[in-house]
Amino acid sequence: MQNYFTAPYEIFNAAASLMCKSMRAAPKLSRAAFAQTRAAQYYWSGIFRYTTTFMMPTTNALSSFANAEKEKLAANSPADNLRDYSQLSDMNMELAATSMASGLKAMNSYFCDTVSKSFSAWLNTFEDEDCLCKFADRLEEVLKVTVQEYPKAIDHIKTEFGIHPESGGYKKVAETERFDLLQVLPTQKVTESRNKPVVIIPPYVLGANILAFLPQEQKSYVHCYANQGIPTYIRVIKDIDTTPAVQTMTGEDDARDIRFFCEKVMGRHNTPVTLNGFCQGGYQSLVALLSGELDGLVDALITCVSPIDGSRSKSLVDYIKIIPNRFRDIKYSQKDLPDGNSVIDGPILSWVHKLRKLETESPVVSFHRDIAMFDSQPNPQPKISKTAAAINYWLTHDQVDIPVNIAQMSFDSYSIPIDKEGNLPVTLFGRKLNLKRLPEMKVPWLICVAEGDDLVDKEAALAALDYIDAEVCVFPKGHAAIATSWSIPTSSCALHTLFPRAGKPAESSEACKIFRGPVRFQIDLDTAMEASRQSIEAEQAPKAVSEVRAASAGAPAGDPASVERDRKLNALLPVTAKEKKTRLVLLPGPVAATPSGGKPAKKTQINRTAPKRSASRKPTSSEKK
Repeated sequence: MQNYFTAPYEIFNAAASLMCKSMRAAPKLSRAAFAQTRAAQYYWSGIFRYTTTFMMPTTNALSSFANAEKEKLAANSPADNLRDYSQLSDMNMELAATSMASGLKAMNSYFCDTVSKSFSAWLNTFEDEDCLCKFADRLEEVLKVTVQEYPKAIDHIKTEFGIHPESGGYKKVAETERFDLLQVLPTQKVTESRNKPVVIIPPYVLGANILAFLPQEQKSYVHCYANQGIPTYIRVIKDIDTTPAVQTMTGEDDARDIRFFCEKVMGRHNTPVTLNGFCQGGYQSLVALLSGELDGLVDALITCVSPIDGSRSKSLVDYIKIIPNRFRDIKYSQKDLPDGNSVIDGPILSWVHKLRKLETESPVVSFHRDIAMFDSQPNPQPKISKTAAAINYWLTHDQVDIPVNIAQMSFDSYSIPIDKEGNLPVTLFGRKLNLKRLPEMKVPWLICVAEGDDLVDKEAALAALDYIDAEVCVFPKGHAAIATSWSIPTSSCALHTLFPRAGKPAESSEACKIFRGPVRFQIDLDTAMEASRQSIEAEQAPKAVSEVRAASAGAPAGDPASVERDRKLNALLPVTAKEKKTRLVLLPGPVAATPSGGKPAKKTQINRTAPKRSASRKPTSSEKK
């Protein structure tokens, strides 16, 4: 009967305890309510900011559209105009519906998750009075970082991101009316210097800065070459807004400038150049090489995520198909400059790429993706990584206008496929550009692609394999990962290493493939070139040495003719890497040729430094000299 008598007291004690906890928790609950109110303000401010930023190119797009339609409206019949505009309206409604659906889906997912966590925190308040406050403070902090601090960090990363010639890490070695050629200096200690140079051609729209992502963080494509002792050069375009020669540039001008820079680099290093194009720069490098302008200057080609046949890029081609025929014209992204020249608006082109994948790139989806990035961090104060800030700076501020003729070449490559004979859809100097010319030139080609690239499909980057053979290197992740993630020397797919294919089952044949990164490709080319040079020198050295000996036969030791003979012999003999620091001089005597695969004849050698004399003997007059 004891339980019947004690039950009321237990219930009373529990109720009293609950009331006491509720009274103690009231101020904290109020604090949590205010924190959630501020979080709501940050949230809707972020929605407005991201949407405004996404729609910024609209003004220029409408202006370009109006200029292009001034001619077409009068040239077409009213019936045709009505039909075309109806189709355009249908396309716009479809895009708007896709954007709204993806945005609502992201918002619904976020709100359901947040409400669930909030309810759990409220229930746990009876055990932990600070639980709801901690949740509300965390929610507010995450949204504050996303909306206020993240944009500031993106602006501040400008000093660390990209190429800054004034920083002293680059040296201008040549220039034309349109471009500067910069030598990239290493940021790390170089253990071995190499001879074969590489000239890197960046894309027009995405710019050169992405290839020098964060040099001080060892995340830089160009510095991966330079830090391996490779003579590295990058072509940087001049400001298109203030340089008329850039505004009116043609594909032929581009090829001539590549030839000019390759001549300069080859003159500096006395060896042919490796040409490395990234994205659109890879296509420009290929067409310049196929035109014949670079014959004798370039002996190797590397292309990274380059659209060799853009018509095979399914996502972009599918987007182009939904555009009415009348509006498939680059004039709708063209703008006029104050000097009267016309260029293609870079932000509009970037905007078009976002429009074709609104399921993942709509402003609301992007905003919630950034929230999730900070909310996934376990620490109370979310940290902003330099990598995320630099990527967003590149996407937001590093979009430049491009010349009309260069844009037309890219548009043709996406509209017209390579024909069955291997001819590209563009021409240079009135010449056809055929892929089969590369094997005839004996130019090795490394094609680097990204497994998750949603900008340049693998089919577009590997289109040349249907006509010729080339080496392929497949990297994980997306379009810019080669220049960001895999430029880290310690990464699993570092550019200067050999690595297996990632993400494939261990028992599959794909997992057994070993890929060679572009920097490793260049190192191997340099090693092969040096071995070939030493082999040629080794074959020629015996004959040249015999000729020198015959010319100075009978000259006594110490005679000027004998000294000159030793100097020439020292220059003729091949030098290995270990002998570069201490060069040996051959004493007078017969030299035997080294048979292939045999051991070299023994030679009596002395160090080039003067021999030590005895302390008891006085130096002669010649020794004093």
